[in-house]
Amino acid sequence: MSKIISLANQKGGVGKTTTAINLSAAVAREGKRVLLIDADPQANASSGLGVDIRSTDNTIYECLINGIDPKTAIIETKVKHLHIIPSHIDLVGAEIEMLNIPQRELILRNILEQIRDDYDYIFIDCSPSLGLITINALTASNSVIIPVQCEFFALEGIAKLLNTIKIIKSKLNPSLQIEGFLLTMFDNRLRLSHQVYNEVKRHFGNLVFDSVIARNVRLSEAPSHGLSVLDYDFNSKGAQSYIKLAKELLAR
Repeated sequence: MSKIISLANQKGGVGKTTTAINLSAAVAREGKRVLLIDADPQANASSGLGVDIRSTDNTIYECLINGIDPKTAIIETKVKHLHIIPSHIDLVGAEIEMLNIPQRELILRNILEQIRDDYDYIFIDCSPSLGLITINALTASNSVIIPVQCEFFALEGIAKLLNTIKIIKSKLNPSLQIEGFLLTMFDNRLRLSHQVYNEVKRHFGNLVFDSVIARNVRLSEAPSHGLSVLDYDFNSKGAQSYIKLAKELLAR
């Protein structure tokens, strides 16, 4: 049975989708069977792994709203052992459509129960919000990775996310854990990056991953080619950061 991990932060631009793509690819590279769920209407994780959204018949939207078999929405990526259920812009309206569905917070959990035995890890790339789909993702997950960018206001909004996690633990998913806080966009030359790292470490201690994702131009370029950074430039600093993170995650 797979371990299900959400990547969540309602603050945009923190490297969440970049982490979803490249951590999934790095874990798959370690020989694990991995499924990535793109639960963000922007569908950047899908396009970043080379999926042509325009030619896909079934996405996570059809699974959530129409109740289709999730196996019909799974697409093999160019990365060995890595599959994806893509997203679609239609997902923007899904939260309103889900309001009338009984036990609407449990829809994604019930979907993943049908396929979780087929994978070792399932990662869910959440949208930058704390709406119903993100609540579905956290309710379905064993744990959550929270990317935090090494920039001013880094901790802004984290308290709200932690409160949401606390509510979900108390009402919907008692076993939900914080897998870790991941520092992203780290620039070793900047004092601010080190200050943010020390601040996050002071607040959350051992919950902070040792692995840090440095700023790297290859990380920015890879999605436009529909590739993970490991396949775009394996020797880049970005690729090596995610390989280190994958090994740390698996060791836990």
